[in-house]
Amino acid sequence: MKQRNLKALAILSTGILLASCKKDDNDNVSQPNTITIENVLESKPLVESGTFKGTGAAPLIFPGESVSFTFSAAKNQRLTFATMYGWSNDLFFAPANPGIELYNADGTPKTGDVSAQIKLWDNGTRVNQAPGMAVVHPGTAEASAKNVKEVAGTDDFGHNYLAASQLMKVSLAYNGNSTFTITIMNNSGGTANETPFSPGVWAISYVAGGNLLLPEPIYSSDKPTANGLTNLSEAGDNSILGTYLSGQTGIFTPLSPVLVVVYNGAENPFYKTGEMDRGEGLKDLAQKGDASVLAASLKNRAGVKSVYVLKDPASTVLLPKIGGAAGGKVSQLLNVTAGDRIAIATMYGFSNDWFFATMGNDVDATQKGDISSAIGLFDDGTAINQFPGAGITQFNLAGTPLNESKAIAAVPNPNMFTTLPSLNNIIKVTLQ
Repeated sequence: MKQRNLKALAILSTGILLASCKKDDNDNVSQPNTITIENVLESKPLVESGTFKGTGAAPLIFPGESVSFTFSAAKNQRLTFATMYGWSNDLFFAPANPGIELYNADGTPKTGDVSAQIKLWDNGTRVNQAPGMAVVHPGTAEASAKNVKEVAGTDDFGHNYLAASQLMKVSLAYNGNSTFTITIMNNSGGTANETPFSPGVWAISYVAGGNLLLPEPIYSSDKPTANGLTNLSEAGDNSILGTYLSGQTGIFTPLSPVLVVVYNGAENPFYKTGEMDRGEGLKDLAQKGDASVLAASLKNRAGVKSVYVLKDPASTVLLPKIGGAAGGKVSQLLNVTAGDRIAIATMYGFSNDWFFATMGNDVDATQKGDISSAIGLFDDGTAINQFPGAGITQFNLAGTPLNESKAIAAVPNPNMFTTLPSLNNIIKVTLQ
């Protein structure tokens, strides 16, 4: 009897042991999960734009009066604007395209008188009368509209004009941290071409790959007028062109190569809000988009199971949607087990040190679906911030970041520079 009981107990113990092993095996079974990160931003080509008008009782800028506005710009960006030669049928002042140069070749800001860069243009939609107070508006339409053309001393009807720089004085002042103030002074009083200036518009294009995304936002020489420029040049009405430029203005940013970390632990292995950058490579990612330093430091970290740096095969970075083309996308097959977490990080490319990252305790590595709601935007606190996409010290705009030392914090929205789209309209992350 005793032997039979021992045998039964042994069988029962074996069954319990096998059941226990089976349960543990299930918990530790590796399972595939594919992570995909996409730049889904509907990008805009203009980083800033706006309107201006006289500050007196009338919106016009009369001889002896001036108007000023402030903007941000990075190296290679240009400022353009347009305002009507008020006592004409359809003439306007504007810088020669692509606009006013704002920095010297060595990156120092240009200041002082830049009037020589301003030209007088004919919109090509009205027969020009002799310029002056007696001009009848809107006047006679051209039999067939002509292209926009520079008025270099004399128009097509034999009327004479002084150089634009003798009628309009334009000066730049540098305010520091990539911000400028431009002042447009009406100097036409007492000249043969005395005239008020109308309310106007201005714009600055993003630069990507060294090229302006919209190098001729207001007009194109030797091409037909468009987008409300006729309303401005014939009637001084800047509303339609201002609305058009506003619609072209917004956010443009690439995302850097993406760091993906699979780990088993209680908290994110490379950052925490309220703490300083740990000096392990997050600074390189946040300032330069270089994830390699941080990836190397994490590979031997306790609890970290795998580390990937995902690059777009064509451009390395993940570009936003441009002109209807899809944005950049990268994917990686992961082998994960129950209890694993996933953390990601990628630079907001046109910033000084902003980065997207999973928040809190990151993401359950075994879940499926869209996990974009787990992504936040953070300031690494290691570089002085400037207008995103218009900062002279932004690394991806040929600059050198200026150091600061602050704790990592969420980027507010709106922030002191701009209002961003909701983050899930910039970066999309899915597991499947």
